[in-house]
Amino acid sequence: MIQSLLIANRGEIACRVIRTARRMGIRTVAVYSDADVSALHVREADEAVHIGPSPTRESYLVGEKILAAAKQTGAEAIHPGYGFLSENAEFAQAVIDAGLVWVGPNPASITAMGLKDAAKTLMAKAGVPVTPGYMGADQSVSTLAEEADKIGYPVLIKAVAGGGGKGMRLVEEADDFADALASCKREAAASFGNDHVLIEKYILSPRHIEVQVFGDSHGNVVHLFERDCSLQRRHQKVIEEAPAPGMDAATRAELCAAAVRAAKAVDYVGAGTIEFIADGSEGLRADRIWFMEMNTRLQVEHPVTEEITGVDLVEWQLRVASGEPIPMAQEDLGIEGWAMEARLYAEDPAKGFLPSIGTLELLQFGESEGGRIDTGVTEGAEVSPFYDPMIAKVIAHGETREEARERLADMLSDSAVWPVRTNASFLVRALDHPDFVAGTVDTGLIGRDGEAMAEEPEPSETVLEAAATSLVPLYDMPAFRLNAAPVRSAWFLLEGETREIALAGGSAEPASSVLVTEQGQAWLLEPWRKDAAHGAAGGSGSILAPMPGKVIAVEVEAGEEVKAGQKLLTLEAMKMEHTLTAPFDGIVAELNAKAGQQVQVEALLARIEESE
Repeated sequence: MIQSLLIANRGEIACRVIRTARRMGIRTVAVYSDADVSALHVREADEAVHIGPSPTRESYLVGEKILAAAKQTGAEAIHPGYGFLSENAEFAQAVIDAGLVWVGPNPASITAMGLKDAAKTLMAKAGVPVTPGYMGADQSVSTLAEEADKIGYPVLIKAVAGGGGKGMRLVEEADDFADALASCKREAAASFGNDHVLIEKYILSPRHIEVQVFGDSHGNVVHLFERDCSLQRRHQKVIEEAPAPGMDAATRAELCAAAVRAAKAVDYVGAGTIEFIADGSEGLRADRIWFMEMNTRLQVEHPVTEEITGVDLVEWQLRVASGEPIPMAQEDLGIEGWAMEARLYAEDPAKGFLPSIGTLELLQFGESEGGRIDTGVTEGAEVSPFYDPMIAKVIAHGETREEARERLADMLSDSAVWPVRTNASFLVRALDHPDFVAGTVDTGLIGRDGEAMAEEPEPSETVLEAAATSLVPLYDMPAFRLNAAPVRSAWFLLEGETREIALAGGSAEPASSVLVTEQGQAWLLEPWRKDAAHGAAGGSGSILAPMPGKVIAVEVEAGEEVKAGQKLLTLEAMKMEHTLTAPFDGIVAELNAKAGQQVQVEALLARIEESE
């Protein structure tokens, strides 16, 4: 068995691996960048090594620094987690060449499944059903557009080296193809260093079903059943569950058998996931489920599989990497109950899901029977602009799907974070959506109904009254009404707006402000004098950077007339592209941005003046 392990990752997955390794008596080594000097994974590991500046390309993505840290600390093995270098075949080979144990599949398996076009060809030969599409070497715009026409719209443009929703565009009409292709290639080149794409038929009622597989060096491959990851926003998973609702035993058997064939076709060793797309228009049927891709690593959503099978997948990874066979045979694996996972992010749904950075001055998670929190932060930690803004994975297990759903909703509702914004209330609304409750979600649900789920939440009057009462001084005498409880009202500031709140009953000691928490959200309530000087900025045509980032495209010139909603420029930040548009019809009176420019949060990029 491995005695010492370096985790080449950060955040919650690093903490997750450390937790299992500690239980197994394995010494752990963490690596960290400047931004992570005080991070939870650094504090939890037995030893930690600094590997460079905050940007990932100067720290977590530099394989040489990871290997040097392993050599420095005497680590025997390297666990890559997910993301970063986890599916980098060259790094995996470098680890092996250095005489270390790579906790992952063979580099050849990573290479075989790393490019979506080659992987699909290989899967078709192995008897695994694949979606119709174009995977050719000719990457000219004219050829790709012609192939899209042959497939028939809508189509998906996908980076062949993509993953995690990056480098993917849905195109519904031929007129939009060229622009979508250019954007997809640009994002693919920036994220993966490879701008080649493939074209796929877009399934109109798509469900994302994936199968957890596991192989060992003794020729054994098993599956640990399926997960449903259909609730997505812009191709990124939001809520995952296991098993998949509506999956009958016969379809499950055929699907999982196909996943095992896929893994065996590349002599797979370790934890992997075979992702399928299903046409859910007539329920889940084996003849309407097709291979999409394989992720040659542990998945973000692996806890739901652990919860229904009772298996610690990280323990299995470490045992198999040490040369042991898979601990359980296929016939010994079964499904127990239901599990769901929600990704709690530091982002503001009401503002287009822009990441929210800052200090987690308040961080509390809801609790429930069957509940689990996987996180890489604690109260007082910083959410930085350098990494994925996930705060935690909130997981609930129950005997039935409905019990798991209710428990997860309760855990999210009872969570509170301040002053960083989160998507907690959005997740609760998603869990309560009739389609999710019925188990009939497809990947387009948030695209159709997400606007209502993302609306700015409001605290209830009951919660506001209780909070406001705590701010009113004892000497502020209530008005007297015959045959009624004492009633009064006072003015407060909530989210920058004034509110008059009726108060009933007694009062507590005065305070300067109070934090209001409800349904997973937090608001700051402050006393305010009605006659105090105040003002507001409304109606501004100033286009400010919503976060630190890089300007990658400027679509207008100073003096140009623009229409409301017209694209002005594109900002790349937090590994995503963000389009900034004109707030109203007008003229570009000021333009301070140019392509390639690095900008800070709230930098004035442009200013639009209304047309007369």
